[in-house]
Amino acid sequence: MVVTLPETVLSQYRRFSLYNSPYPAHDEGCAIDLYPGTLRDGRTTAAPSPVSGTVLETTAVRAPPKSYAPEHDYLILLECDGPGDLAGLTARVLHVEPSVEAGQRVERGDCLGELVRAGFFAPWVDNHLHVGFRRPDQNPRRASGSLSLEVGVDVEGLEWDGTGTVVSTGETYAVLDAPVHPNPGETFVGIRADEGGVLDGGLPHYDGGGIYGRDSRVRSLEQPVSLNDDRLGAVAGRTIAWEDVVVTANGEAITGLSLFCARDDAFGAKLICPETAFSVGDSVRVRVRVQETGE
Repeated sequence: MVVTLPETVLSQYRRFSLYNSPYPAHDEGCAIDLYPGTLRDGRTTAAPSPVSGTVLETTAVRAPPKSYAPEHDYLILLECDGPGDLAGLTARVLHVEPSVEAGQRVERGDCLGELVRAGFFAPWVDNHLHVGFRRPDQNPRRASGSLSLEVGVDVEGLEWDGTGTVVSTGETYAVLDAPVHPNPGETFVGIRADEGGVLDGGLPHYDGGGIYGRDSRVRSLEQPVSLNDDRLGAVAGRTIAWEDVVVTANGEAITGLSLFCARDDAFGAKLICPETAFSVGDSVRVRVRVQETGE
């Protein structure tokens, strides 16, 4: 069973990713991370519900120990009655400290609680809702087993030549000014592969990635995927197995590229570089190289 997330769900969020995660729940795109923007009341930490329905359960769950995060997270289970084909499914929502309780009715967009930064997060990952869906006959508490997801929006692929200027930095990342979103706030965009389609995932710091919008005639065949003539891996269906590659910025190896879909005006290539310092205004050229192996 494949579940399509309609535009009414995705348009509530500024960014989404099906593959940019190291956890098995995202394998084959069976969970989605949804990144809210600033809400109408000005809050940036509130978690709008992706669905309408009834809260079945809220519970605390253990998270991997990290020095920068609490040892617990939260799981919210919702019996969906919409929108669309989501009716009758059970939604699993993680990374939200609930302000709702079992038996409570929520509408799509209602606040479920406050976003939390649990030990499931790498330090370069922004706060978000992790969402998956199960049939009623499936165990909703298991970490794996969610249904495969499709996004019911067109995502525009932006050509990017691998260059840009640093416009913002954190301790573990830097964001470039390119590629530029042509219509912020209206459409979702992502970085385009040479062969067409939009790339998603952590290249290569997570095991694999995904691609949206490629010609359906080739989706059943394993095909190469490249960026600026640098081979990234091979795609079967929409799931990419990365090659053994290294991402470089100005010739120096970095952890990788964070690839996602976004509709906000802050879109630009995100470099994951916890051991490399960049400053705002730096010019950067990014390449992807096959790892050299010893004899």
